[in-house]
Amino acid sequence: MTTDYRIVVAGCGGMANAWVDYALSRSDASIVGLVDIKPEAAIALAERKGLSCPVFADIREAIAETKANLVFDVSIPASHFGIASAAMELGSNVFSEKPLAETMRQCSDLVRLSEKLGRTHAVMQNRRYDPRIRSLRKLVTDGTIGKVGYLGADFFLGPHFGGFRDAMESPLLLDMAIHTFDQARLITGANPVSVYCHEFNPPGSWYSGGAMALCIFEMSDGSVFDYRGSWCAEGAPTSWEAAWRVVGDKGTAIWDGKEFPYAETLAPGSQEGKFLNEYNKVEGEKIDMPFTFHNGCLQEMFAALAEGRQPETAGSDNIHSMAMVLAAVESARSGMKVDISTYMKG
Repeated sequence: MTTDYRIVVAGCGGMANAWVDYALSRSDASIVGLVDIKPEAAIALAERKGLSCPVFADIREAIAETKANLVFDVSIPASHFGIASAAMELGSNVFSEKPLAETMRQCSDLVRLSEKLGRTHAVMQNRRYDPRIRSLRKLVTDGTIGKVGYLGADFFLGPHFGGFRDAMESPLLLDMAIHTFDQARLITGANPVSVYCHEFNPPGSWYSGGAMALCIFEMSDGSVFDYRGSWCAEGAPTSWEAAWRVVGDKGTAIWDGKEFPYAETLAPGSQEGKFLNEYNKVEGEKIDMPFTFHNGCLQEMFAALAEGRQPETAGSDNIHSMAMVLAAVESARSGMKVDISTYMKG
């Protein structure tokens, strides 16, 4: 079969393994170049995966020499803007690890460049491709719990990463919270309107910056999203997918981030003057997804390219999740509620 996708991988650290493995599983894709500022990292990746392709230190040189039409950007966040803009200008589509970019201005510029050049630029949001969260979303979208007024996510873990995260000013918000924020958008189908965030570093934290944050988001559908997160919480950990409660006017959906979700809805006749109503339990649908997490997101990105449409996690959509992160940081630092639409305009 003729290869349709000529891929250059930018950034050859540990995260690149999953991206390369997926590409190698496709008969219509080939990896034609590896880019890293440390040549030994690219050479090591090539050896691990049995790749016979050239190694480069510069993305422009790599695309020019290999005629690549797709770039996997698995580089550090500080490189995302430069790599994506260069790749799109040279005719390549871009699939990127999160975040979209480091600043709101850079995010907006990438979205505009993608639209101007007609390129696809999509961002990895692997937690969307989890059958359990899709089941929770269905309990919301099919009207099981009625109109949503509130959703809350608890994220409490104590990972001892070491390295750069320990020294970050806002490690939880800037490195991890986008996953949960993006999940909230997926569940409700709504975008953020405003945020108030209180960030702090609790006793016992091994991080230099604020490792805990409490955020209140107003959403475009009128609901409120409440985020409580900590990256230095020892004991009783939640799932990495967070623990969720979604409250509608007909019931409540619960997902512990581990098993499939369920809902409790008003039993027939429950609104006839009773002090406490009775409820019926509704099990979330056991959704089957052949591709999940990273592979699920990559499968959707490739399908969108083949079908000539925008991927679910295109930059034009993902910018709303990124705005939640950056506006939350701004609120934490200013101590003020931030209007996100104004913030996105810079």
